[in-house]
Amino acid sequence: MSKPTLVLLHGVGLDRTMWEPTAELVADRFTLVTPDLPGHGRNDPAPAGTTLRDLALGVAAEIPEGSHLVGFSLGALVAQYLALHRPDRVATLTSVSSVCRRTPAERAEVLKRLDAARADFRAATAASLRRWYAGTDVAAEWVRRTEATLLANDVGSFRACYRVFATADAEIGPALPRITTPAVAVTGENDPGSTPEMTRRLAAALPNCRSVVVPEARHMLPVQRPEALVDCFTTLIRDNTHG
Repeated sequence: MSKPTLVLLHGVGLDRTMWEPTAELVADRFTLVTPDLPGHGRNDPAPAGTTLRDLALGVAAEIPEGSHLVGFSLGALVAQYLALHRPDRVATLTSVSSVCRRTPAERAEVLKRLDAARADFRAATAASLRRWYAGTDVAAEWVRRTEATLLANDVGSFRACYRVFATADAEIGPALPRITTPAVAVTGENDPGSTPEMTRRLAAALPNCRSVVVPEARHMLPVQRPEALVDCFTTLIRDNTHG
């Protein structure tokens, strides 16, 4: 009997390798698909003006029909776009550390981070690492790996993709009620950017979604608390798999 397909979509400035702690826990149960988003990893840099549609269509061909999508941060917006526009590809939707319908104050804060990346990319990278990992028990080697991945980005490509992350929730927000795919939205209790309030906002907007807040976790949930994340999406898949 063939295994169900699990698609893992990474966040902005990262690549497929961020999923290793999560993938290790489920490799025996799923056929894993871990693409690099356009402008990331093995792919060519993304041009200025890149859109959420560009990122989603850039990975759509790698996603078999009826896959279970797990998207992290920017990858969650990509997964939501695919659930809306390619629903045949998406059997379940897990949005991890996702933003949703930012308020004006939340929008201003993320645009400040985009400006910081323009002014001093290395300092902006250090600030990201603090937001994602400060006060956690994540091994120093993982923090170093994340830093290396971020610093390896083409800076122009990173800015183009970060602009999508900073703005595309406003684009997709009005359409969220049309996504009827069984879904779960999960974030860390201490995530300062993709906050628990945003996760509850997302779960309220999607017609068939519940929210989960993982205690004492920050943004990099797939690295810090992979067991809790796996429990979220495997429960969703189990409860919505028939036959």
